[in-house]
Amino acid sequence: MATITAANVQFTISVPQVFAAPIPLQGFATDDAFATERVEPAEVVLGVDGIASAAFIPFLSKTIIALQADSPSLFMFDAWLAAQVAAQDIYLASAVILYPSISKSFALSNGTLTGLVQFPGAKKILQPSSFEITWQSIVPSTTL
Repeated sequence: MATITAANVQFTISVPQVFAAPIPLQGFATDDAFATERVEPAEVVLGVDGIASAAFIPFLSKTIIALQADSPSLFMFDAWLAAQVAAQDIYLASAVILYPSISKSFALSNGTLTGLVQFPGAKKILQPSSFEITWQSIVPSTTL
């Protein structure tokens, strides 16, 4: 039987203006490690005569990453934001996500840090922090 475990997924982010080498993310939240939002790459309309027309629409892809409060990767997002604030500029990221259990990988490019929770919520235990990156493109490939 094939497995669809998320336990061996690898997510590596590069922000060249901030870090000399790619940073592997670790310490994901339990139920919401990361996900991408639904995209709408087309618009379809129906004319008054009942004939449909469709057009490709360029789109951006958003990814939400959730890291536990003790994740060793939190520093990466803190440093990325701090560098942008200091420079009053945007530093673009790229990423690679490897899914060994399904033999697939995804290359993400021109990512902008568009949202984040700057510190963990304090409840019974410290809550995960989430980070939103908006990508210009996400390209899948088979890694057989």
